[in-house]
Amino acid sequence: MSPSRGTLVAGAAVAAAAAVTLTVVVWPDSSDPGTRSGGAASAPTSPSPTRSYPLSTTPRSIPAVREHTPARGPGWKPAGDSAVVVTDPGLADEAKLLAKELKIGYRGEKSARAGDIELALSSSDKGDPESYTLKTADGRVTISGPGQAGVFYGTRTLKQSLSADDTVPEGVVRDTPDRPQRGLNLDIARKHYSAGWIEDRLREMADLKLNQLGLHFSDDQAFRIESDTHPEVVSQEHLTKAEVRRIVELAQSLHITVVGEIDSPGHLGAVLRAHPDLQLRDTQGVARKGAIDISEPESAKIVDDLLQEYAELFPGGWFHVGADEYQALTVSDPQASYPQLAAAARKKYGADATVQDLTEGWLNDRAAVIRKAEKIPKAWNDGFFSGGSVTGDKGIEVEYWTGKEIGARPPQDYLAEGRKVINLNDEYLYYVLGEPNDFVYPTGKRIYEQWTPLVLRGTEPVAERWSKQILGGRFAVWGDFPNAQTQAQVAAGIRMPLNAVSQKLWDPGKPELTWTDFNALADKVDSSK
Repeated sequence: MSPSRGTLVAGAAVAAAAAVTLTVVVWPDSSDPGTRSGGAASAPTSPSPTRSYPLSTTPRSIPAVREHTPARGPGWKPAGDSAVVVTDPGLADEAKLLAKELKIGYRGEKSARAGDIELALSSSDKGDPESYTLKTADGRVTISGPGQAGVFYGTRTLKQSLSADDTVPEGVVRDTPDRPQRGLNLDIARKHYSAGWIEDRLREMADLKLNQLGLHFSDDQAFRIESDTHPEVVSQEHLTKAEVRRIVELAQSLHITVVGEIDSPGHLGAVLRAHPDLQLRDTQGVARKGAIDISEPESAKIVDDLLQEYAELFPGGWFHVGADEYQALTVSDPQASYPQLAAAARKKYGADATVQDLTEGWLNDRAAVIRKAEKIPKAWNDGFFSGGSVTGDKGIEVEYWTGKEIGARPPQDYLAEGRKVINLNDEYLYYVLGEPNDFVYPTGKRIYEQWTPLVLRGTEPVAERWSKQILGGRFAVWGDFPNAQTQAQVAAGIRMPLNAVSQKLWDPGKPELTWTDFNALADKVDSSK
């Protein structure tokens, strides 16, 4: 955000007043400030007036900071005796990570000295726990915020500013995200990714201030995480629970929540290979791919066993129950094709109930399992139907991805019902391996230039009045053709889309940088390069 005229006038007044009682200002490493601003030679050791510094520019980072009040001064860069200190022991992990990244010391709960960085939890910093204030003045930096996550994000801004320009500019940054959920969704069911590869993505996400990683680990092709309750469903290539715990531990240290997903009642092919008696079949005995027979009590038991098991493995505040693309509802007359489902619907919900109602009731029952585990359930938008006698529970967060599927409705329908929605618009945010069904690998340019959280379906935004119900979004990688790209190619391919998503979820307004300049900045601040 550019400074207001009032800010500039005030800054000029402060500079004028400071000219009366100037003290020597030097870089923390004693280097000559004149060499960085085209000014005078080195300041003398005895007190004497120095030249006036120009007003500072805004620190450069991805996502861009939302507000910066400039000031006059040399800024900050680490020196040989610089260190990170904290005012609260709860910030020790954040401080130690930053010290390691900058190759400077960590002194713990000590008073900040010239050249230091101080991390502080501040009750005077109100608002979002992910917000922060970064102040650079008097040869030191103070990063404060109401929560640990915000202070951590301040350290990411500092780190990127140093990478981009070798300096943290003088002045005050006040920064906060526009949306609370910002992340990456990864299909590890159809394509196996190593634990190390996932951990690398977490570090990449953290630098971009992304805070949610969705893991879709069960599908028709495979079930990719070790199970104690149903080991028979697990595929040969999978993550062990020890690996998952390591992933979750790293994520927590980086203020990222890992959200597990077990999709049902469709996309259960891997489970059904071990339990073929639960496969949904029509009156001709024809099996429907990936669909479990939800009229069978054993179907609910197995899925609930798995939900309870993995709700414990993933300690974050959400769990995803899927609910999309149930094949029983894609035929012209589900009641005639699947009379067992129709009978179960009437028995549970009354004489007028349909297969759609039974399916919606399945969603609500699985969501109840997740709520009992003290988590918020998530489900895909095409698992919510209209016009039946059973309605999807309002407490389930709607993950809106498409308007193309059976039962899918315009996003305004969900919003008008008062539902909370997360944006995974397949027009912009889907990276589908092999590029089937007219999908193309997004570069991030369209996201950066055209997409906002309000663009839930296609290319048109919903009305601004719905904005508060749209909690954020995730960029999604799907493994339809898993061998189309290697792990390294996927990492390279999603790098700039993740940068673009980070920018637009932190600040959905029109970015100041061109796409070309944004790419150049991404190269500068990418710590993995």
